[in-house]
Amino acid sequence: MTVSEYFNQAGAAAREASRVIASAGTERKNQALIEIGRALDTARSDILEANNVDMEAGREKGLDDALLDRLELDHNRISAMIEGLHQIAGLADPIGEITDMNYRPSGIQVGKMRVPLGVIGIIYESRPNVTIDAAALCLKSGNATILRGGSEAINSNTAIAACIKTGLLAAGLPEAVVVVMDTADRGIVDLMITSPDWVDIIVPRGGKGLIERVSSNATVPVIKHLEGICHVYIDSDADKQKAIDVAFNAKCRRYGICGAMETLLVHQSIASDVLPQLEELYAEQSVELRGCEKVQEIIEVNAATEEDWSTEYLAPILSIKVVSSLEDAVAHINNYGSGHTDSIVTESYTKSRDFMRNVDSSSVMVNASTQFADGFEFGLGAEIGISTNKIHVRGPVGLEGLTSQKWIVLGDGHIRP
Repeated sequence: MTVSEYFNQAGAAAREASRVIASAGTERKNQALIEIGRALDTARSDILEANNVDMEAGREKGLDDALLDRLELDHNRISAMIEGLHQIAGLADPIGEITDMNYRPSGIQVGKMRVPLGVIGIIYESRPNVTIDAAALCLKSGNATILRGGSEAINSNTAIAACIKTGLLAAGLPEAVVVVMDTADRGIVDLMITSPDWVDIIVPRGGKGLIERVSSNATVPVIKHLEGICHVYIDSDADKQKAIDVAFNAKCRRYGICGAMETLLVHQSIASDVLPQLEELYAEQSVELRGCEKVQEIIEVNAATEEDWSTEYLAPILSIKVVSSLEDAVAHINNYGSGHTDSIVTESYTKSRDFMRNVDSSSVMVNASTQFADGFEFGLGAEIGISTNKIHVRGPVGLEGLTSQKWIVLGDGHIRP
């Protein structure tokens, strides 16, 4: 069987299964999630054995420590996957929710009903736990899904896929509600992103190269974000201690996540007060600082280049710029930012409102660390990723983000004159 024949067969099965899961009740979907968790628990040794094969192959290929860490499974990580399934089962089911019902002058009632998207294709790298996270979120939101993990995790994903199949069948649902591609052939990605007959939405999760490739070549709509070039702006009306706390946490809590601050903007009137204190804190964490000329006049930093302002470091490196006004800060963010998450530290209600209104990002914050950009922290329970798209869904994508709405009309024999 060719890779095209294999994918078309899987796609047709997923499309058929999507119609079943779309009409499945909440109890049935929750049962499937619990049964998948039970199957994972039973198959721990098989999953760890498969993961060990992937880990050994990864070491032979020379994968770096960070990639190996994301790839590795242990009992705690399997337990976390099972707990995640239970948490998603406990979330409110968005499907079938009816909102905005209004009577029209004609006597009809018009409103909206929340519905699944259909078949969601998810392309991801390294982390086998994403297989469970993605499958669970799609299942609970009434969608079928086609999952294509990285070749480095193929044995782990295949073992997890067997548990998903067991859980779906135990709940009386078609196994094709979740299709896990069991081939490392890169042609699968090209087929997934160019097959609107089988796939309604693509979600790429991985490095910039993968997301750029998918975004450039897809003929299926894509929910994506390329980079997390996040900013904190310390305003002239900022509380200094709040500013220091937020700027430190936004950078140093975790460096390698998309919500980490990469550029700090500081108003010129407060820069000499906060930058020396921040310099000491960053030095304790071995953060390399790169600054504009005005920053270099206040603290010892390397000179920032034009490239620094548009770089997602994902590392202990921070670029700093002194600005003369809120307007300058907003202009810098909108010019160099990636539309992910940006924050202002200020005690001015007016300035905070201006910042929220004018910064063009998926999440805009006031007096809070950018590292709060997370579906769990936003109350979504879980997320499938963070979108910087401007249509359909923006920011952390939870269950509701994996749905759409259709108009519904209620009448009682009404006819249009």
